[in-house]
Formats: sequence, C-alpha cells, structure tokens
Amino acid sequence: MATTNVQVARPEPSISYRWVILFFVSMTMFGNYYLYDSIAPVADLLKSQLGFDDQNIGRLYSMYSYAALSLLLFGGIIIDKIGTKKAVMLFGSLCTIAGVLTAVSADVHVMYVGRFLLGFGAESLIAAVTTALAKWFKGKEIGFAFGINLTIARLGSLGTDWSPWLAKPLYSNWHSPLWLAAVIGAFCTFGAIVYWVLEARAEKKYVIGQAGTTDKLVWRDLLAFDRSFWFITGLCLTFYAAVFPFRSFAIKFFQEAYNMPRDSAGKLNSFLPTAAMIATPIFGLIIDKVGKRALFMAIGSLIIVPAYLLMMPSLHITPYVSMSLIGVAFSLIPAVMWPSVAYIVDEKRLGTAYALMALIQQAGVAAIDEGVGWLNKHYGASASNPAGYNGMLYLVSALGFLGLFFSFMLWQTEKGPHAHGLEVVKPKS
Repeated sequence: MATTNVQVARPEPSISYRWVILFFVSMTMFGNYYLYDSIAPVADLLKSQLGFDDQNIGRLYSMYSYAALSLLLFGGIIIDKIGTKKAVMLFGSLCTIAGVLTAVSADVHVMYVGRFLLGFGAESLIAAVTTALAKWFKGKEIGFAFGINLTIARLGSLGTDWSPWLAKPLYSNWHSPLWLAAVIGAFCTFGAIVYWVLEARAEKKYVIGQAGTTDKLVWRDLLAFDRSFWFITGLCLTFYAAVFPFRSFAIKFFQEAYNMPRDSAGKLNSFLPTAAMIATPIFGLIIDKVGKRALFMAIGSLIIVPAYLLMMPSLHITPYVSMSLIGVAFSLIPAVMWPSVAYIVDEKRLGTAYALMALIQQAGVAAIDEGVGWLNKHYGASASNPAGYNGMLYLVSALGFLGLFFSFMLWQTEKGPHAHGLEVVKPKS
C-alpha cells in the first residue's frame, strides 16, 4: 500500500511572542547606548583625578568611531555568515567586555582599547538587531517595532545623562560610574542570551521570516548616486558631527561654563534624547501628511545654526534656550532625512547608500571629537576659563552653517526638473 508524507504547515509565532523577542533584543541596545555615553558624566573626574585632558576625552569617543569605520568597510559580512542569533550574541558580548575593559584600568591606553572594542561591537550589534527585527516583523508591525526599539535604546542615553542624579553617591570618583556602566552593559549579553533561546525554540515550532542581507558598500554603485543623495549625505555628516561631539563634552561644559551641578548638567544634556523619543515620531507623522521633506530639512538646519553660538558664556544666556533649539533639530532632521533616502536611491542600491552615509557620518564624528578635544585643550577650557570653550562652539556652529548650505541646495534641487518628489506628499516609488 502506498504511503504519503503529509507535511503539516507550522503556524506563525503569536503577536505576544514577537513582542517578547522585541523587548529582549532591545535590552541589548539599551546597554549599548548607555555604554557609549558613559564617558561624558565623568569627563571632569577623569581630568581632575587621572590627569586626562580634553584631547584624551575626545579620543575616547573617536576610538569608537574609528572601530565603526573599520566595520562599515566590510559591512554585514559577519552577520550574513553566522546568522542573527550568533551575531547578536557575539557582538553583545563584545560590548559587555568593552564596558569592563574601560572601567578596569586608569591607563588611558587601556580605555582606548575598551572604547575601540565597544565601537566594533556596538555598531555591529545595531546592524544585527536591525536584521533580527526585519526577520521577525517584516510585513507586520515593522515600523512600530523599529520605533519601540529605538525608544528603548535612547532610554540608555537618557539613563547615562540622569545617572549623576539617580546614582549620585557613585560620582565621588571616576571608577564607580564606569563600573555601573559595565554592569548595565551586561544587558547586551543577557538580552542576547534570551533572544537566542527564544529564536531557537521558535525555529522548531513556528514559521519565521528570512533575515535578508545587511547593508553593504558596493563601490560600483557610488557612480549611480545623483546630487540629491550627496546633498543629504553632506547634511548627515555635518549634522551628526556637530551634535554627537558636543554631547561628548556637554556635561563638563555646563559644569564649568555655567557652574551647574553635575546632576543638573546631566539632566540638561538628556533633553536631546528625550526630545527625540517624543518628537521624532510626531514629526514623521506630520511629514507623511504634508510632504515638503527638503524644506523641513532646511528648516531644521536653520534652527540649529544659532543654537551653539547662543551658548557662548560671555552672552550670559541660559543654555536651556539653545538646548531647546537643538532638541527640535535633533528630532526633525533624522525624522525626514533617513526615510528620504529611500525616495532618491534605487531599492537595489539602498544598502550601499545607507552604509556609505553611516561611513561618512562616523568619519565626521571621529574627526570632530578629536578636533573639539584639541581646541578645548589648546584654549585651556576650564571652570576658571569658560571662554576656552568658544573654539568648540565656533567649530560646531560652522558645521551648522555647512548643514544649512547642503539642505538649501537639496531644497533647490527638489524644486527643479531633477526632483525626486520629496516635496510632494507621496513621492513616486
């Protein structure tokens, strides 16, 4: 008698299962973001207790970007080879080890190694988590899932900025806050372990999506990009190179130039990630309704131009005004910029486009971290010489002007015959 093999179709995972996956994979991002920002609240302690100067502190951030640059040149190869479970585990563990290495020694060179390792692990982890979310949510609630993931990640930055208030007793020395960061950095590994277990179980019981490939640089694709892409890339470079290096020194700057207590300076610095968590989705919804994407990027660039100059200590203007302006720009520009790339680049070249933008962004952030550190050291920025921070403020303001130029040129292009439809509500795909 003939027999037939009947394959029973496996069900898709439940909604609740997907959201549990989202929570634990986002925990890795929370630890990742906390570790990145953990130097800023102890910058003055590293200076007073270990003899570091601002150039050392700037390099602690630029080492992260150097590692990210080396990774982006090989974009996604490791993740595609070993799969998302192993990639999240590998890179999450590297982040945890990096946090310990940064906290364990007072030697600046050991800290440099820790921060370099963090840059390699963290940027790879971001790519792996992005790939994992696409695998679990593509065709379902992917936009909302990415938004929740980013919100949880930014809570890590928020936690770092608020740690001088929430963990105030630890800030009598440089060592304890960095050990706190190392402990929180263990979430990178813990979240990865739980994600591995959940996905391994799901592979036996459910049908889950394919991860797809990660963004990679394909050098021959660069010749296909037109001026609108390069204008957006210029804005990306100048915008992030102004904001992130400033945040690296902001707490120390507010302490020394405005005589703020450490906890108050941290809370003020936290305004940027807080504003982004709340306002970025709102701006995204507005732009989806009205279009005018290039115009909104120009408006965001215009807002940021005076913000840094208004923080000159000699003007005696409360920094809350400037941080409010930067907060609006920090929410508005990313909400428009990243989605706009999908409208001006062919889908088959999107991976190259995003990888190239990330590469140029990291190069700019590294250079400006180094530059700000050098300027602060050269001009003797300190509590006794607040004017020494003027060089930093002039530098990031100059980047703001360049960003305004790139966004204005994009706006002009998008009003002309070579427009991609960024100014209309629904551009043609």
